[in-house]
Amino acid sequence: MVSHRAWVSAFGDESPYEKWQKTEGVPSLHGFYVEDLTTVPMAPWPRKGGKGSFINLEGSEHHIDGYVHEIPPGKASEVEKHMFDELIFVMKGRGATTVWLEGGKKQTFEWQVGSEFTIPMNSWHQHFNGQGDKPVLHFGATTAPLVINYYHDTDFIFNCGYMFRSRYQSEEDFFSGKGKLHPGRVWETNLINDVYNFKLHEWKERGAGGVNVMFEFSNSTLGGHISEFPVGTYKKGHVHGPGAQIILLSGHGYSLLWPREGGEMKKVPWKKNSMFVPPNNYFHQHFNAGLEPARYLVFSARSFRHGILNFRVYRNMGPDSDIREGGMQVEYEDESPEIRKIFEAELAKEGLACKMTPINYRKK
Repeated sequence: MVSHRAWVSAFGDESPYEKWQKTEGVPSLHGFYVEDLTTVPMAPWPRKGGKGSFINLEGSEHHIDGYVHEIPPGKASEVEKHMFDELIFVMKGRGATTVWLEGGKKQTFEWQVGSEFTIPMNSWHQHFNGQGDKPVLHFGATTAPLVINYYHDTDFIFNCGYMFRSRYQSEEDFFSGKGKLHPGRVWETNLINDVYNFKLHEWKERGAGGVNVMFEFSNSTLGGHISEFPVGTYKKGHVHGPGAQIILLSGHGYSLLWPREGGEMKKVPWKKNSMFVPPNNYFHQHFNAGLEPARYLVFSARSFRHGILNFRVYRNMGPDSDIREGGMQVEYEDESPEIRKIFEAELAKEGLACKMTPINYRKK
């Protein structure tokens, strides 16, 4: 029998995506979380222009990736297109993006800090920094790992001439910022002007008096949501597949992560601009131990129409259904009593009181 080590020696242990990433010439951050996305190390990025860094946290597991991209004052990114989906969140600055299909009309829309928007599949696009004295910094999430590992042909991925007209036809209102609210708190749009102040809706099933909105973008496989919960509270634990990129928009606290099959519990501290990615099949639970509501933004490959991860559970059971009934969520009465003790100790450090109701734990 040929050993695994022999296979690695013959073919290498890097995926096509990892090999391509090295050719980009920018750093790649790993681990469970990033303390502050606005201060990560970056290097010149010839393909995109400006500077950047990949964010490949452990929980992404080659389903989607993240990156940080900085555009200098008064400058523009390089023109590009690609055969993978992309969502962009603006963390610093203001400017505009131009999008077009080969031989078609160009469309330009403006953005600011807090804007989130999609890049339609394989459309040409270019970003412009509208400030002459400050850089622009944005975070992007893409399905590049899945696509590059599947085709392992970057010439095809970055130079294919096919136009996905079923996704984008240069519609006048495509980037207008208008949207439609669907049942289940789902907002369909292609541009969100301000995620920091976007109106959210009650989501009592997840607990903690929290509010939420889910997003659908441009027939993309990428979607996401915004959630917010009050001071002195925490949300119910839940589990799902890999790749959910979580960025803190406000608040101070932590999340607990632990394997579904049992194992060590990890504590991830967070604040504004922190990012973490729960690994596949890890329970995770979010705790607000600060002085203001905690709001976070999530990118994932879980579009309700075209999602490629956990589609059956999301559609049939929902992310807030009791795990005892085949869902994805642990009810408060089924959690470990240690969780409440940890939270109360964290609040005490800040001189805050726990606002959660007492729990009548179920017997195991």
